[in-house]
Amino acid sequence: MLILGIDPGLQRTGFGVVDCQGQRLSYVASGTISTLEAPRGDLPGRLKIIFEGVQEVVQRYAPDCACAEIVFVNVNPQSTLLLGQARGAAVAALVAGGLPVAEYTALQMKKAVVGHGLATKPQVQEMVRRLLKLNALPGKDAADALGLAISHAHAGASFTAIARASPLQRRQHAQYRKGRSY
Repeated sequence: MLILGIDPGLQRTGFGVVDCQGQRLSYVASGTISTLEAPRGDLPGRLKIIFEGVQEVVQRYAPDCACAEIVFVNVNPQSTLLLGQARGAAVAALVAGGLPVAEYTALQMKKAVVGHGLATKPQVQEMVRRLLKLNALPGKDAADALGLAISHAHAGASFTAIARASPLQRRQHAQYRKGRSY
């Protein structure tokens, strides 16, 4: 099974493709989609570069599934909104390519790959290098994307089994409470 990991970013979106055969993982490809050549004020143009770049990766490697990092609120709300738009462009390209998309937080990925959620970028790079038996360290964005793919390889089957055993359902009995919906 080929798994595509996406680490979204407005300047650089990392991607990593891992082949999962049972418990054995092997490296297929990784890299970044850069929008640094586009004018800084051209947000729609940069989002188009991300969308088309992810589509090209999907067409080239034909993964079976994909996973993307979930964006959390940063100190700067404007940066968070821009990052969310970049993530949206990447996820839209994955869905347009017909891929099921799983989502993981940076903390979940770091715990799965390094063993603790406060791991640094160099620690993630080193563990990805070791787990995939690479000759050199992958780039920071590519390492995060490969880490997401590794996390999905280990946890994806468990999450699917849990979902099949007890599907999550929307609560029907108390959707409106004191005038508020939840």
